[in-house]
Amino acid sequence: MVLANTTKRLVLATDLDGTFLGGDDAQRASLYDWIEARREDVALVFVTGRDLPFVRALTEQGVPRPDFVIGDVGTTIAGGPGIEPMPELERPIAEAWGDASERVRDLLKDEPGLRLQDTPFRYRMSYYYEPEALRPSARAKVEAAGFDCITSADIYFDVLPRGISKGPTLIRLMEHFGVARDKVLVAGDTLNDLSLFRTPYAGVAVGNSEPALVAQVSNMPNVYLSPRPGAAGIADAIERHGFMTEGAL
Repeated sequence: MVLANTTKRLVLATDLDGTFLGGDDAQRASLYDWIEARREDVALVFVTGRDLPFVRALTEQGVPRPDFVIGDVGTTIAGGPGIEPMPELERPIAEAWGDASERVRDLLKDEPGLRLQDTPFRYRMSYYYEPEALRPSARAKVEAAGFDCITSADIYFDVLPRGISKGPTLIRLMEHFGVARDKVLVAGDTLNDLSLFRTPYAGVAVGNSEPALVAQVSNMPNVYLSPRPGAAGIADAIERHGFMTEGAL
């Protein structure tokens, strides 16, 4: 695998919507071109709530191909040319979830303000939610049943195996390949990225981050609050955290 015994200077582990896909066309092109010109030095990990078909489609649209994908809010780990799941790394996630999908669906079926997302789920259940209609009982039921619940962007309500989210899964992937902590930069913009910033890695909350995330990370010494949006914020952080290789962004 590309990260084994890596000599890469940077592993960029980034959220997609609003982050790697954020900013204007010129800002995205600048970052993407910089990465593609340095693939010997830079590894790319997408850490997203999106599923694998979405990521595969992105790579057909001019977005740099990731070396690995942590998808489905941390419940999928994929890699290789076909961006396929990696069962050996997913095993603890699968065991933590078991056959809980129907149980979670039944648990929340009468809760107002929730609408199940039209996505095939493997080891999570994800909903759209209405902040005005959602009751505290929804989160309480989820947590009492032994699962974790993450809300983000005033839109998404994700039910995950206990202890599984973007950050812990990224740590598992990096430790599996022996990647040093000081080689990793994480980037995000919503509350479902919070666990990324609770890792030991350098981080950037990009300029268009939701206020609730900014409030949570503003005092974290490892996190840079970039004033620049999306891809431009990532580029800003690459320089600010000292990951710059030759060639300006």
